[in-house]
Amino acid sequence: MADLVNVVAAVIQREGRYLITQRSEGTHLAGLWEFPGGKVGQTEAPEAALRRELREELGVDSTVGELIETVTWTYPEKTVRILFFRCTLHGQPCPHEGQEMRWADGQTLSTYTFPDADRRLVERLSNA
Repeated sequence: MADLVNVVAAVIQREGRYLITQRSEGTHLAGLWEFPGGKVGQTEAPEAALRRELREELGVDSTVGELIETVTWTYPEKTVRILFFRCTLHGQPCPHEGQEMRWADGQTLSTYTFPDADRRLVERLSNA
C-alpha cells in the first residue's frame, strides 16, 4: 500500500455558502477545488494542525468544531486519510498562497471539480 498521509480539512459555512479553495499549480491534484486544510504533522493533534493550516493559508484564526466525516482514499501515488471538521473563522479569510478562493452555495458546490476523496461529502452538503 502507498504511504498514508493524514490530512485535515475545514468545512466552513457562512450564510448558506461554503468556503472552498483551488489547489495550486505544482501540487498533488493541482487545479481541483477543496475544503481548505493540509497535512497533519507527526506530533500534531488534528485540530491543532487545522488551526495552523487555516492561519498559514487564509490568515485567520479558527475554532475547530465537530468531526463530520473521515475518508480514506487511495490514489496511484499515495493514500490519504482526510478528517473533515466543521469550523468557524474569526475574521475575513484572504488567500496567502496565491490560491483561488470562493464562497460556493450548497446548490452549486457539486459543479466544482473536487478530488475523488471529497466527492461523497460534497454530494451530502449539496443536498443538505
